[in-house]
Amino acid sequence: MPSLSLLEFVERWKASTLSERAASHSHFIDLCEVLGQPHPAAADQSGDTFTFEKHVSTLDDGKGFADVWKRGFFAWEYKGKHKSLSAAYAQLVRYQGDLENPPLLVTCDQERFEVHTNFTGTRPLVYSFTLDELLTGVPTANCALPPLEVLRALFTNPELLRPDAAQVRVTEHVAEEFAKLADSLQQRGANPEQAAHFLMRLIFCLFADSIDLLPDHLFRRMIELDKTKPANFTRKLRELFGAMATSGNSFGPHDIHYFNVFADDEVFELTSSDMAILKRAAALDWSQVEPAIFGTLFERGLDPGKRSQLGAHHTSREDILLIVEPVVIEPLQRRWATVKAEALALAEAAEKEAFAEATSGKKGTAYPKLRKQMQEALLNWVEELSKIRVLDPACGSGNFLYLALRRMLDLWHEVRIFLAEHGLPTFLEKQVHPSQLYGLETNVYAQELASVVVWIGYLQWLNQNGIGWPTEPILRKLDNILHRDAILTSDADGKPAEPEWPNVDCIIGNPPFLGDKKMRGELGDEYVDSLRALYAGRVPGGADLVTFWFERARAQIEEGHAKRAGLLATNSIRMVGNRPILERILDSGGIFMAWSDRPWILDGAAVRVSMVGFDNGSQKERVLDGQPVSEIHADLTASANVATALPLTENSGLCFLGVMKGGPFDLTAEQARVMLAAPVNPNGRPNSDVVKRRLIGRDIVQRAQDGWLIDFVDREEREAALYELPFEYVKEHVKPLRDTNNRKRMKERWWLHGENRPGMRRALKGLQRYIATPEVAKHRVFVWMSTDVVPDHTCHVIARPDDYAFGIVQSRLHEVWSLSQGAWMGVGNDPRYSSARTFETFPFPWPPGTEPNNSPLVEAIAVAARGLVGRRDAWLNPPDATEAELKKRTLTSLYNARPAWLADAHRKLDEAVFAAYGLPTTLTDAELLERLLRVNHERAA
Repeated sequence: MPSLSLLEFVERWKASTLSERAASHSHFIDLCEVLGQPHPAAADQSGDTFTFEKHVSTLDDGKGFADVWKRGFFAWEYKGKHKSLSAAYAQLVRYQGDLENPPLLVTCDQERFEVHTNFTGTRPLVYSFTLDELLTGVPTANCALPPLEVLRALFTNPELLRPDAAQVRVTEHVAEEFAKLADSLQQRGANPEQAAHFLMRLIFCLFADSIDLLPDHLFRRMIELDKTKPANFTRKLRELFGAMATSGNSFGPHDIHYFNVFADDEVFELTSSDMAILKRAAALDWSQVEPAIFGTLFERGLDPGKRSQLGAHHTSREDILLIVEPVVIEPLQRRWATVKAEALALAEAAEKEAFAEATSGKKGTAYPKLRKQMQEALLNWVEELSKIRVLDPACGSGNFLYLALRRMLDLWHEVRIFLAEHGLPTFLEKQVHPSQLYGLETNVYAQELASVVVWIGYLQWLNQNGIGWPTEPILRKLDNILHRDAILTSDADGKPAEPEWPNVDCIIGNPPFLGDKKMRGELGDEYVDSLRALYAGRVPGGADLVTFWFERARAQIEEGHAKRAGLLATNSIRMVGNRPILERILDSGGIFMAWSDRPWILDGAAVRVSMVGFDNGSQKERVLDGQPVSEIHADLTASANVATALPLTENSGLCFLGVMKGGPFDLTAEQARVMLAAPVNPNGRPNSDVVKRRLIGRDIVQRAQDGWLIDFVDREEREAALYELPFEYVKEHVKPLRDTNNRKRMKERWWLHGENRPGMRRALKGLQRYIATPEVAKHRVFVWMSTDVVPDHTCHVIARPDDYAFGIVQSRLHEVWSLSQGAWMGVGNDPRYSSARTFETFPFPWPPGTEPNNSPLVEAIAVAARGLVGRRDAWLNPPDATEAELKKRTLTSLYNARPAWLADAHRKLDEAVFAAYGLPTTLTDAELLERLLRVNHERAA
C-alpha cells in the first residue's frame, strides 16, 4: 500500500501555494509515494541514472539543470503554479541532447501535467491533465489514456505512451462505448442499419469536434449541456445535422462548414443512459483515433452479428502495410526518386547559370527556364500521383484503402517539402484525394464504415500536417465504394456472371477466408454451384473462396485493367488444391513479393496467412519473406521448385488417411467393456470383431487415451445386425443423423463409417503392425501401431511393417520433404502431413518393395530405427513411474526438449539413411530438396 493516497496527494497539491523551488522536490517525492515508486535518492544514491537537478553542461553557460531525470525514461521540469508550461517544455527541448534524448519530456506546475512524447521517428503527442483528472480513471479529451496510467507508464514502461500505442488504446475505448450505444438502440427496436448510419454521424461529429472542424467544441458542449435532457439534445442534433447538410449555414452563433453527406436530419431518440455513454465517449480525444483499426473495431460494435468479437485482437497497421507498401507505394517511390533526381539536376544546372550570370554581370534566360522546367517536372509528377487509382475488392471497413491513401499523401507532402526547400511555390492544385479509392463490399455496415474511415483518416492527416481543410463540401459521398458482390452477379437474363471491376492501377485487400466445405454452409448451395460453374477451368473445383479474388485480379492485370495486385489468403494457397491459382498467375505474369507464412487476425482469431504481390511480369526484383530472391515459385518458395514434384506410382497403395467416421461411432471405455463382456452373438462371434481401440493424432504425440469405436468395416446390414449391442448402439445414435444427410451413400449405409478406407484395409490385411503419424503435429514423429487399432482421419497410416521403412520416414530427409510439400495449420502453425502430396511424391532410396536383400545399407537403417524407437519407448514408460510423471512424458515434450541421447539416435539414423541415398550429411535443406526433386522427376519419367 502506498503511504500517501492519490486523493491525499491531489488535495495537498491543489491547496499548495509553494513556489517552484520550494515545491518541486516534495511534489515529485509525494508522487513517487502514490505510485509506489522509489524516489531518486532511494533508487540511485550515485545519481547516475535517476536524480534531481541533473546537470546540463553544454547549455546556459554550464549552469543548466533538469529538475528530475531518469535515464531512458523521462526528463521533468517544474514551473510555479499557473506559469507557462510551454517555457518549461522549450527548456527541456534545449536540454534533451545532454539528457541522452529521453523518450518522454514532462512539464508540471504542481497542478497541471503535460507529458510530451519524444520517440525517434514518431509524431509528437502530448498527454495533458490536471490533478482532478487523476481521480477520474478514464481518458480525457486532452489525454489519450487515463492520466494515472500515464504517470505509471512514465516510471515503468514508456513504450505504452508511444503515439501509435495511444491511438490504438483510444480507438479501442471509443469503439467499446459506441458498441454500448448501438446495443441500447437495437434493444429498443431500432433498425440495425439505420441505427448504424445514425451512430456513424455521431462518430464523425465527435472527431470533427476534436480537430476544430466544428467550432468551439460545440458538439461536446451540446452533450454536456443536455446530458440529463435527451429530448433537448435530440432536437438540437437534428438542427445541427441540417446545418451541416447545406452550404452557408449556421448553428447558434457559429458558422458551420458544409459537409454534404448529412443529406437528411434523421436522428434517434436517446435516453439518459445513452447520454451518459455519449458523455463518456466525448471525454476522449477523438483526434487520436487510429483509422487503420477504427473500422474493424466499430464494425464489430455496430454489426449485431460481429459484436461478440469486441475485445478480440485486430490486424495492426504494420501488417496491412506489408501489402500496401510493396504493391502500391514502392513503385511510386521509385518513380518519385527518378523525378527528384531529374529536378535536382535541373536545380544544379540553374544554380550554375545563376553563378555564371552573376560573374558575367549579364542577365540571361537560362536560369528562369531551368527553374520552370524543374517546377513543371514536379507538378507533372504530382498530377500523375493524383491519378493513381486503388481498388480493394473486399474492402471491409476500409483499412487497406485508408493506409494506401495515407502513404500516397505522404509522398505528395514530400513534393511540397522539396518545393519549399528549393524556393518554389508550395501550393499544389492537384492533390491526393479519397476519390482515388475504390471498394467493393457485401457487408452494409462495413461498406458505410469504409467511407467514414477514409474521410476521418484523410482529415486527420491534413490536420496533423497543417495542410488546411479541403474546399467545401468538406465531405463528399464516396460513390466508388460500393455495396456489391465482387465475384458473382447475374446478367440481364438472370444467368451467373462476373461483376465488373473498375480500371485501376493497383488491387489490394484481404478477401474472405472460407474453405471448400464451409463455403456451402456460409453461402448456400445455389451460390457455390453458380460460382464454381462460372469459374470452371480457371479456379479448381474445391479451391478456397479467396482464390476467386486472386483469379479475378490476375485476369484484370492480363487484360490491362490493372497493373499490380497484392492479396492475402490462408497459407493453404500454397498447397496443391489451391496452388493452380498461383500457377496461373506465374503463367500470365509474375510474383514479385510474397510472405509465405505469417500470423494474421481474422474476425478476432489468430490464423496463418500468405501474402502475394503479382503483376504482368514487368517487375524483375523478387522479395520472399523479406529477403531478395531470384525467383518465387507457386508454392511460395525460392529454392527447389517442389511444386513440380510428381506422384510416384511405386508409392501408391502404401499411405492412407485414417477413417472418417461420419457420426458418433465412438465409445467410452466403460461402454466398450460392457460390449466386450457380453455373450457371443447369434452368429457365434464376439463383439471384439467390431468393437476396436481407436487411434487419433493426439494419442500419438500425447499420452494415449482409452478410446474405442464401433467398426463394421464393410459388412452388410444383415451381418452387422448380428452383433447385437454394437448394432443397436449405432442404430440409436448414428442413424438419426445419417437420415438427414444429403449424400445417398451416407444415408443408405448408415451403419458404416462415412469414409471407410477400403484401400487401407486391404493394404493392412495380414500385417501385425503399421506406421502411424498425426496429420497435424508440431514435430513430425512416427510410431508403431497394432493393426487391431483403427486410425481415424487425424492420422496417416503407412502399410509397411519393417524397421527400414520406419527409419526412412523418420529421417531428416523425409522430414525436410514433408515440410516442403505439406501445409501448415492453426495458431501454432503446425505442419500437416499429406498421403498424396507428401508420401506419394517422396523418392525412397529404392522403390518400395525393391530394396536389395541382405543389403548392409538397409540393415543399418533398420538397426538405427529400432534403436531410436527403443530409447523413446523406454523414456516414455519408465518402470515404477507415477501416473503424474507419465502424464508429462509425451513425444511432444520429448521433442521439445530434444535431449542429447535423442539427438544422437536421430544422428545415427540420418547417417544410415544418407548413406543409402549416397548423399553427404552436410547438405543443407535446400540442397536436399534439389537432390530429392531430381530423383522424383527421374522416377516419374
